[in-house]
Amino acid sequence: MKTRKLGSTGLEVSALSFGASSLGSVFRETEDQESIRTVHSAIDAGINYIDVSPYYGLTKAETVLGQAIRELPRGKFLLSSKAGRYGESEFDFTAERIMRSVEESLKRLHTDYLDVLFLHDIEFVPADVIVEEAVPAMNMLKKQGKIRFSGISGLPLALFEQMLPQIEVDAILSYCHYSLNDDSLLGLLPLLEDRGVGVVNASPLSMGLLGTRDVADWHPAGEDLRAACRRAAEHCAARGGDIAKLAIQYSTRNEEIPTTLVSTATPANIVKNAAWVDEPLDEELLLEVLDILKPVHNKSWTSGRPEYNGAAGTSANEEGRR
Repeated sequence: MKTRKLGSTGLEVSALSFGASSLGSVFRETEDQESIRTVHSAIDAGINYIDVSPYYGLTKAETVLGQAIRELPRGKFLLSSKAGRYGESEFDFTAERIMRSVEESLKRLHTDYLDVLFLHDIEFVPADVIVEEAVPAMNMLKKQGKIRFSGISGLPLALFEQMLPQIEVDAILSYCHYSLNDDSLLGLLPLLEDRGVGVVNASPLSMGLLGTRDVADWHPAGEDLRAACRRAAEHCAARGGDIAKLAIQYSTRNEEIPTTLVSTATPANIVKNAAWVDEPLDEELLLEVLDILKPVHNKSWTSGRPEYNGAAGTSANEEGRR
């Protein structure tokens, strides 16, 4: 598995990384031993970076992941978790809660440090809470050796454009903005490069949009976007291809995107996903799929406070299920 540098951190992250949300039974009921085997299979396949959050499965994902990684040498993987979001509508980015959250995560994960801590979905709270409470808490955690690097996560790209000039962090986690249907993350790269901030890309399948199965009821995408992605997936299948393979290859081949998170709780799936990274991409099929998706290119949805979405609107509280 090829690796790339994550911003100015010095961390070498695998092009494909493991998102542990599935271990929290977020997408389906999972069996803990199978989940543990999935983590071990990911490491064996060359994946060296794992991301999780206390929000996923309401601490279940961290708990199961902790059982899996306690059996592995800590030097075999890089680990990030998150703080600030603890339920569908439960957010707390105060300094005291961030500090306590990390202590709780470390216990569940059976480790004494995180390589990266991300503030989880910060678009749901006022900026001053992040600037005055949460970021100083992360700086304190750095001094204590509890985390090595700090970051922020969220859906709206305007969130990063507005926040990064106000704070010092090492990385961002962005999702659903570098995939077959949406590559708007590319517009943010000059700002990230200028500030030496690394980027973790998540949801190359756009939280299930790029697939032949029915999209989850909670998915905030509009019907036009859902329909176009479904047509693209069906076209791939009719041509004997797999849109999941095409999507993962598309997201991981860009050298400017250090790593892309995928989530599964099935060992065979993660092994297959990792193998795809080094296989040749079907360029003809890619052009056909991009053409089908052209009418909805870079179409997204609102999430969080209006100031991060360009206009007032109904926020999508469900987006954090990834």
